[in-house]
Amino acid sequence: MRTHVLLLLALLAGAVRGAREKSQLGTVDRLRTKREIPTGVALRNTGSSIYKRSQDATKVSITKSDQLLSIGDHDFTMRPNFGGPAVPVGVDVQVESLDTISEVDMDFTMTLYLRHYWKDRRLSFHSSTNQSMTFDGRLVKKIWVPDLFFVHSKRSFTHDTTTDNVMLRVFPDGKVLYSLRVTVTSMCSMDLSCFPLDTQTCSLEIESYAYTDDDLMLYWKEGNESLNTDDRISLSQFLIQEFRTSSKLAFYSSTGWYNRLYINFTLRRHIFFFLLQTYFPATLMVMLSWVSFWIDRRAVPARVPLGITTVLTMSTIITGVNASMPRVSYIKAVDIYLWVSFVFVFLSVIEYAAVNYLSTRQERRERRLREQLPCTCEAPRPGGPTGGYGEAAGRFGLMASLGNGVKQRETVLLQLAMERDQLGGQVNDQVTGHVTSGGYESTWVDTHIIDSYARVLFPGSYVLFNIIYWSIYS
Repeated sequence: MRTHVLLLLALLAGAVRGAREKSQLGTVDRLRTKREIPTGVALRNTGSSIYKRSQDATKVSITKSDQLLSIGDHDFTMRPNFGGPAVPVGVDVQVESLDTISEVDMDFTMTLYLRHYWKDRRLSFHSSTNQSMTFDGRLVKKIWVPDLFFVHSKRSFTHDTTTDNVMLRVFPDGKVLYSLRVTVTSMCSMDLSCFPLDTQTCSLEIESYAYTDDDLMLYWKEGNESLNTDDRISLSQFLIQEFRTSSKLAFYSSTGWYNRLYINFTLRRHIFFFLLQTYFPATLMVMLSWVSFWIDRRAVPARVPLGITTVLTMSTIITGVNASMPRVSYIKAVDIYLWVSFVFVFLSVIEYAAVNYLSTRQERRERRLREQLPCTCEAPRPGGPTGGYGEAAGRFGLMASLGNGVKQRETVLLQLAMERDQLGGQVNDQVTGHVTSGGYESTWVDTHIIDSYARVLFPGSYVLFNIIYWSIYS
């Protein structure tokens, strides 16, 4: 009987113990369902009814940024101080690179870090260490940020490799730093009247799209010190002289006044490339055209191809330069130099045409003169009325044998004409074998003198032009 009682008590104790364990397991499940105990926390029985949590820090729940910044408690579609004074937004920029400057498209491409500073008390939070919190671009979509854009931009984008290059830093008192990395291609109105000896000034303009100066006050955070540049920035065709900042108010008739910030930079073009590719070849072609002045005027196959070659080469240089330039309606400095050089080359061809024409005309007159002088082979009578004719003819024969040009022949013929008048109307030319008849007056032009003058006038004029040109545009 006693054995049965003990067995019954043991069964009752086991049933009570099982019911208690089952009740405790149900309580743990309810706590996990309510997130009061994180999933994965190990519960162990240490011989009592108290269960303990693991101390793994990576398993501890962390407060969400939305809860910490109270994002859900405010309407961030409205600006800070809505209905009150304008919210001040400071800006500073660091230029990372200045990529390309295009004269054809009249634009430039710049990569920069654009940073905004403002204060939004709705984002303030309690911090015992007074340290800021840094977030990536995912939080930017949940709060209010300034709506800045680039005026006159053609293309722009925010870098997204390997993730969006956006940073948001919030301080306990509600101050916000918003930074992003942007590449923008913007318009630059260039004056190419002095090209390639020009200096260009371009500007990148930043402005709020929606908020006028009554709602958003945009300003450079540290004045001119707000613009920083990388010392390694360099361009192949330009020398960057300076970067500076400025700000103005822009007015739109439909919407009002807006604050606008300017990043101005001045560029001076390197001239050495154009000296090698344009100015030196053009100068050499002009000098090459002067070689024809030293070639015999009767060497037509030598002088004509030389003139044509220099003209065609100058045309090719002018075409190549204009192909890489915009079609502007005004004259550029390089156009003046190339076209003046082209005129010098063209005039050298015209000079030979004039020499050749006058030489041909002179030869025809000589031929007609010889036909008018009948041949008399008689020697001059000794003791004649004068010895001037024989002396003059001797001088003419000597100079003609030297082949020293036409001017001397004209002088002798004039002397012969004078002797003829003294002898009564006829003079026997022993050299040509013709006798003059009637009055003769020389109207021939010394074609050699044209080449002689061209040898001096052409180089002197071109040197004078270069002195004036480089003194004006340098």
